[in-house]
Amino acid sequence: MPDDSPPAPATPPPHTGAVTGVLELLAFLRDPDFAQKRFDRFGDVYETVVAGQPQVFARGADAMADLMRQAAALEGWWPASVSQLLGPFSLANRNGESHLARRRVVGRLFSTAALRACAPGIVRISEGVIDDLAAASPPVALAPRMRAFAFEVIAEEVLTLSPEGRASLFDDFELWTSGLFSFPLALPGSPLARAKAARRRLIRRLLGLLPSLSVLADACDEAGLPLQDPDLADQLLLLLFAGYETTASALTLAVLLLLQHPDTLAWLLEELDTVPWPPDASGLDQLDTLPRLNAVIKEVLRLVPPVGGLFRRAKEPVRLGPWTIAAGRVIQVDLRATQRDDRAFGDGDRFRPERHLEAAAPAAANLPFGVAPRVCLGKPLAELELRLLLTRLLQSLRFRLEPDQDLTLEVIPTPRPRSGLLVRVERR
Repeated sequence: MPDDSPPAPATPPPHTGAVTGVLELLAFLRDPDFAQKRFDRFGDVYETVVAGQPQVFARGADAMADLMRQAAALEGWWPASVSQLLGPFSLANRNGESHLARRRVVGRLFSTAALRACAPGIVRISEGVIDDLAAASPPVALAPRMRAFAFEVIAEEVLTLSPEGRASLFDDFELWTSGLFSFPLALPGSPLARAKAARRRLIRRLLGLLPSLSVLADACDEAGLPLQDPDLADQLLLLLFAGYETTASALTLAVLLLLQHPDTLAWLLEELDTVPWPPDASGLDQLDTLPRLNAVIKEVLRLVPPVGGLFRRAKEPVRLGPWTIAAGRVIQVDLRATQRDDRAFGDGDRFRPERHLEAAAPAAANLPFGVAPRVCLGKPLAELELRLLLTRLLQSLRFRLEPDQDLTLEVIPTPRPRSGLLVRVERR
């Protein structure tokens, strides 16, 4: 028989009581435990106001699964500072067919064939990193070295930039990323103002690169019309971010976590020391299937995801568990809290790669690169770089953590130790 009972009443989630959201914004930017403190108080779903924007925070596999089931009722959204710096044409600021058309364009640069072609260059760059680290005066700040490595790969192997052309681009890109999640007022001298100036210089440089990127020559929009140069330049800027920030953060955190867990490092080295170097095509296939290496990479990305949250805006009311989220509300899923949830992992705060060789957790509990159709475009490149550089770093070098350093994490724009991860290095 049909169910003639009235629909369940629309019950909004608990609210923090914030009105203007100015204090909430300051706390969001400064306190890495911003969301966790409110989850502890209000539960897995709560509403607040951040800089005048009503916003719902959610955590947990159930909330993520609810959003995945209602994907058609959601669209992409970014905070004002991020949206401005990504640019008006960026696929990150688009939805529907407009987003998918540009995603197909940028995806060409991350195709399997394109990445295979990049692999010898990544191997060569990795060897340069090994030599530089071995020759450096101790202690070495590893985080900036990993950022330089990841940027060199994307700039040289994807954008085909010369060493001279990379230097100024790297400096401006660092300025640009530092303003992504900043106070959304471009006051003179503010992080956002400096980042917007850096964006203008970056776009000029990227426009100059377009003639050399033949893979983009016939790129079209959702109507089948050729993409104009400003549109393509915005996509390349996003490509730089997608192919660089996630990799640099994950590499740094992988080394840190392995040094803090020497038994796991020894367990991993038993596998890596059997891997021939440099890898040929069959060697790359082997790296794809090394169980311990891939378990370590999955665990690093689970414990400290490079991007701590994903944003969606409800085009119509959606349900998260017992709560109804009103149309127009922005929803931020806290990936870090979701991926550390003891309900899914039992010991979610513990670094234990072996868990990925055991019974699988719910798929919705571990999505460090986001979910389709907006999964991070840089995922395949990040995974290739992580496999190649971690293998060579750990085969070649022995690291020791410098004592008495600040290993707490800065989390914006991506996690990294405040100290820069100071290590002493010697060849194995």
